[in-house]
Amino acid sequence: MRRVTVVAALLLTAACSSNQKVTSPAPGRENVGAAVVGIPGPGETVHEYDLNHDGRTDVWAYSVTSPDGKDVVIRKEKDLNNDGRIDCWEFYDLDGTLVRLTYDMDFDGKPDVSLFFEKDQLVRKEYAFGFDGIPHSFNFYEKNKLVRKERDANGDGKIDVWEYWENGEVDRVGIDSDGDGQVDHWETRKTAQAPEPEAAGGLRK
Repeated sequence: MRRVTVVAALLLTAACSSNQKVTSPAPGRENVGAAVVGIPGPGETVHEYDLNHDGRTDVWAYSVTSPDGKDVVIRKEKDLNNDGRIDCWEFYDLDGTLVRLTYDMDFDGKPDVSLFFEKDQLVRKEYAFGFDGIPHSFNFYEKNKLVRKERDANGDGKIDVWEYWENGEVDRVGIDSDGDGQVDHWETRKTAQAPEPEAAGGLRK
């Protein structure tokens, strides 16, 4: 089982707002350890933070100028374990609302879990625990409650398991056994087995 160390990383993230910001408009590529980071896109300005005060940047916040002339952060990259590689990505709307949060849980440089938000509410989680950065399991939420899971159980790029949840329990499971993308048989709540994807710490529900 792969070791998950996201708890300490999240604690480090929370400290971001208390650190001084250093702003540099549209610099070139900056090498930090093994990763190339601090790369602003067109029209972006990068703001650098040193959370642990070791003299090395570990958070890069990218901002643009909004139509009303304000400097608005639209995305952030974070090196949470100070290994020189990005392991957390955050994306924001122009109004400052978080729309996507992605974590590299095992610090291999590839995303493992992504959380998607609409109007400050969680609507979807995607899990990519196959060492390829490609999601194979999807959780869907309504009013922050889990209502459905979809999984590509055999890794062929097609959903073949559908789980429908009610009141925190599996109500029924649909299974595609011939790979045509259609449910071939259903299992009821009494017989359904609903295995979770690989452990994702507190990000899994």
